[in-house]
Amino acid sequence: MKKFIALTLAAGLALGSLAGVQAKLPAAPPKSDADKAVEAEKAAAAKAKEGAENAKAQDKAVANYKKNKGMAEPKTSAATTSGKKK
Repeated sequence: MKKFIALTLAAGLALGSLAGVQAKLPAAPPKSDADKAVEAEKAAAAKAKEGAENAKAQDKAVANYKKNKGMAEPKTSAATTSGKKK
């Protein structure tokens, strides 16, 4: 009797999981023009923000390169100063 109950529960669980996998969700309702406009506005704002962040990162990278690599501004030596002491 216990085996029968266990097999029945296992079969029910298997059929339930199979039905869950096969189930389809209902289709999403079509978007209205207002919804499409709001979505486009959000996308444009996100693109503008991303562009600004990209430009900021590029400026930071250029400044870091100039600081650490080579394109440093030439330093004045004692021979090029006018001879005045501070």
